[in-house]
Amino acid sequence: MGDKNEGDVSSNSEGVTEIPLQDVVKIDDKRNSIKSESANVKDAEIAVTTDKKIPQTISNFETMAHLLKGNIGTGIFSLPSAFLNAGLWVGFGMFPIIAIVCVHCMQMLVKCAAVMKRRDANFSISYAGTAEMACRTGQPQYAKYARAFGITVNVFICLKHFGACVVYLVFTSTNLQAVIEYYTDIRWNVRIYMCILTIPLIFLNWIRNLKLLAPVSLFANVLQMSSIVVVFYYIFRDPLPPTNSVPAFGSWGGVPLFFGTAIFSLETITLVLPLQKDMRRPWDFKGWTGILNTGMTIVTCIYIAMGFFGYLQYGEEIEGSITLNLPQDEVLAQVVKILLVVAICGNYAVQFYVPIPIMWPTLSKYAARYTKNDFAAELAFRTFMVLVTLLLAAAIPKIDLVVSLVGAVTGTFLALILPPILEYVTCAPNISKSILTKDIVILVFGIVGFVTGTYSTILAIVQEFTG
Repeated sequence: MGDKNEGDVSSNSEGVTEIPLQDVVKIDDKRNSIKSESANVKDAEIAVTTDKKIPQTISNFETMAHLLKGNIGTGIFSLPSAFLNAGLWVGFGMFPIIAIVCVHCMQMLVKCAAVMKRRDANFSISYAGTAEMACRTGQPQYAKYARAFGITVNVFICLKHFGACVVYLVFTSTNLQAVIEYYTDIRWNVRIYMCILTIPLIFLNWIRNLKLLAPVSLFANVLQMSSIVVVFYYIFRDPLPPTNSVPAFGSWGGVPLFFGTAIFSLETITLVLPLQKDMRRPWDFKGWTGILNTGMTIVTCIYIAMGFFGYLQYGEEIEGSITLNLPQDEVLAQVVKILLVVAICGNYAVQFYVPIPIMWPTLSKYAARYTKNDFAAELAFRTFMVLVTLLLAAAIPKIDLVVSLVGAVTGTFLALILPPILEYVTCAPNISKSILTKDIVILVFGIVGFVTGTYSTILAIVQEFTG
């Protein structure tokens, strides 16, 4: 057929369908199967037979919607406080740099997963699976680290999601406390609200079927997006002060805190592979103007707008969550807080769902020694982990500090430290000096961010509760 582009499809005389695409096979929507002996893909090889049921795929628009929905979360409400730590213009300059590095690391993961698919057509795409497969199929000296690399990725994925649950519990409790204290004379400690909210969360997290959580997630996302719009309304309702009304630079100690919050907001690297895998046109995901770059550019602009203008509007009085700065005497503002409490409880269940399939299969073997009822044992484990998030939230009931700590510890590893290591293991020994240098720079950037962000956040926590 002449020169072949990424979208070209050709068939030879033997009935073999050749589809030179990246990562997956392009499947005609009108056909239920493709009869073939092999499929040659630029970055992957997938054989599809008439006996294999074609999975349901999603359009580019749906992929973009999922990408935006998965990235714009609770962290956005803590960004004005992060800009307070870094300073208005320092935060304005640092955030896009951090975003560019994070998105590049996402692209690195997508590329490495494509290489693993080329090496093994039966490879099941995931972050941990890509890390393990890279060691097994790469240089012989790395094979012995394959299982450890995969386990490391899974550990940080679990920590990230449980950490997000801690953030959500602190966020909902703080906002619920603000509403109740305004309308009543109740003056309970925020930890009491955490205990109260934990009760429905325990039952909500007993749901083991993801399909049952889908309506909860959809409802939560609608409420959260609506609340973000209302927050922007309050930011721009009154004239903004001049930019020189707040410091351009916060403090050196505040920069690592800003880094942790920014990483928490931007770290959704575990989302990219499942999204691309389910796409109808997966080759549109990558590239300079692909869905990933376009979507993350939109997300970054929304985040910068919230952080920059939120801090500019409320100045030094900005709270750990900007929702606490909304006018207390206006019903709309109070309704937003209540809606966010409901929405974040739904998001808590979705976040909580992710690490359970990773942890429980291994733990169930030990549980079987004490009980034959695997269902009851799993519910007990789920209840225990909800109580663990309660203990952690009660220990650090400051939304901005919890966000920064979770971002600095878990987000930095998943988004900045592990991807360059993965790319090196995948490409070695045929890795160019420029790529090696780039990977080293990103790795050092991630390590410095992890060390300084974690240290500064822990120091701020100690000062907060001892000073």
